[in-house]
Amino acid sequence: MCWLGESRGDTKDIRIVFVKDKSFFAFQVCFLAHSMDMKTLFFLGVLFIHMAMTMGDFYDITVQGEPSLRTKCESWRVNAEIGNAIGWVVIPSGCEAYVRSYMLGGQYLSDVDLMVQEAMSYASKVQLEGGGRDAWVFDIDDTVLSHILYYSEHHFGAKPFNRTSWVEWENLSAAPAIESIALLYNQLINEHWSVFFLTGRSEKRRNVTEENLQRAGFTKWAGLFLRQEGEDTLPAKVYKSAKRHELEMGGYRIWGNMGDQWSDLTGYSTGERVFKVVNPMYCIP
Repeated sequence: MCWLGESRGDTKDIRIVFVKDKSFFAFQVCFLAHSMDMKTLFFLGVLFIHMAMTMGDFYDITVQGEPSLRTKCESWRVNAEIGNAIGWVVIPSGCEAYVRSYMLGGQYLSDVDLMVQEAMSYASKVQLEGGGRDAWVFDIDDTVLSHILYYSEHHFGAKPFNRTSWVEWENLSAAPAIESIALLYNQLINEHWSVFFLTGRSEKRRNVTEENLQRAGFTKWAGLFLRQEGEDTLPAKVYKSAKRHELEMGGYRIWGNMGDQWSDLTGYSTGERVFKVVNPMYCIP
């Protein structure tokens, strides 16, 4: 039981938990009420919080009767992933350290790896119809290409999206492949699937997009869809549904559809099965 600023018999108790690399370090400090005034108690609490943030670790403060900060951030992430929390612009206040820990501490890659295992198992069991008409659709950003390097310098979604800095990053064509998804891609190519990339990027970004895909090892595709003139204002779900429908009208059967946003995977012509890549850093409705 943890207390903050309340009497519990003759003691007051602050508990701060530091989380790093899946390890938990708990520091519990108890003060005798008659020897420690509230001003000093508050100062020490702030000091411990500052230590946690300076160390770059995720900190968790538990107040009696309330969920901890970590618990609140975890609940938000889960609800964002299953599509309950939608339309958010930045991650909740106080959750930057949690998202950083999730993305860099191993859990993110573990979650992606498990999703890819399911996708590989599914793809291996599909009875391909042949003729080059068996299709798999991938989103690009934070689906096949990882932008963790960019977001690690931009607060993991705690600050509003900055298009200027994003374009500068995009122009480098330096985003690496998400390794396990690259393995799925290679499996599909080797089994003669028709792989399509469907991105919300503008047609004007085709050259840098193709360059980045090739640098990251995605060298073959049956089609690369980017927003054309007049499509820039369409909601992602509307735009991507229309492009998938074009594939179906062209005789393709979409067996698999993979993206990091629900707007990649919902609407119409979604395919036989969808696979959601976890992404707590931003939301595209």
